[in-house]
Amino acid sequence: MDSFEQLSLPRQPLVIGIGGCSGSGKTTLARELATQLDATLFPLDLYYRDLSQFPLDSRAKLNFDHPDSLESELIVEHVRALAKGEAIKRPVYDFKTHTRVAGVCETVVPTGVVIVEGILALHYAELLPCYGFSIYVNAPHEVCLVRRIHRDMSERGRTEESVRAQFAATARPMADLYVVPSAARASIIVEGTDALDWSVEQVLKRLHQDRLIVPFLPLRERNS
Repeated sequence: MDSFEQLSLPRQPLVIGIGGCSGSGKTTLARELATQLDATLFPLDLYYRDLSQFPLDSRAKLNFDHPDSLESELIVEHVRALAKGEAIKRPVYDFKTHTRVAGVCETVVPTGVVIVEGILALHYAELLPCYGFSIYVNAPHEVCLVRRIHRDMSERGRTEESVRAQFAATARPMADLYVVPSAARASIIVEGTDALDWSVEQVLKRLHQDRLIVPFLPLRERNS
């Protein structure tokens, strides 16, 4: 096979994993990178196990921060498929009822970059071989709690009291046990308290240095 034929072969998607504690800023970073890189966003939050078999008033009391709360088997299957350039049908999750929307799936066709984002994105060992690059977003627990209160009250119909109770009971202990240690698996660590533009610029520069994306152009030049 000559060099022209080699260059003509379709390139498989670059899969980027982004992990960090709930409220660290990883979702905001993932969304901005998805815009900058025209990437397919793959949030792990959509893969919470369906809890329709439990009474509604007891569902919110379960541990949503433990690795077993997500259907990791399906996550791995879908990420592997996207990494091969294959389309998937992912579930739709209702956070207010803690159930999957019955009979509804969303077809996802991968672009040149796929961003896998979630608190446990760097925890599951089976996902690591799929990643061509990985990011850990670091932030103090106090900052994460404030952000989580704002998000859960505005987007998920929660009360501040319930968010604080869940954070103390499960979110922080599980983060210390499963999320924080996963930082050691990241290609780069960024601070979730830094300006978003600065974090994005750090990541894009590193992706260029590692020859994973086209030549790096600072944000101020791309936005001018």
